[in-house]
Amino acid sequence: MIDHYQFSDDGKTPNHSKWPLLIYKNGLGDKNTAEACGELFESNGWDGVWVNGVYPYHHFHSTAHEVLGVAGGTAVVQMGGENGKVLTVEKGDVIIIPAGVGHKKLEASSDFHVVGAYPKGQKADLLKSENHDHEQAKSNIEDVPLPEKDPVFGEKDGLFDYWK
Repeated sequence: MIDHYQFSDDGKTPNHSKWPLLIYKNGLGDKNTAEACGELFESNGWDGVWVNGVYPYHHFHSTAHEVLGVAGGTAVVQMGGENGKVLTVEKGDVIIIPAGVGHKKLEASSDFHVVGAYPKGQKADLLKSENHDHEQAKSNIEDVPLPEKDPVFGEKDGLFDYWK
């Protein structure tokens, strides 16, 4: 199942004007360990794989899309900025965050960790929602291209059904 959420620019967090945030519930299937998740993302052209958590403050990336595979635990996250949607994610879920969409960890289990990556050729900046050049960020976001592949499904399906 793929859940999708579209967010508007709230003046602090630009969000993405066209593409929604996607959550693949249990999208990792049996690839829900950090190592297997990272290998899956890399096999589909998503690079710069890292393992960590989600920052506990509103932030976004204006120069890259981001995928997060939940490889352990559960968390409550707020997506889309201060007026966004509060969601619970758990081991096995995949979150695909288009450039500009805000995200923040509100609470998490002690074993919560994610595997993150970015489409090949994209490098993520880190902008806090309360401290950035908003117009420049919006311009950057519009320049971030569609990924060549979905981080889970590859060349078809997934994000290509929603990001057109």
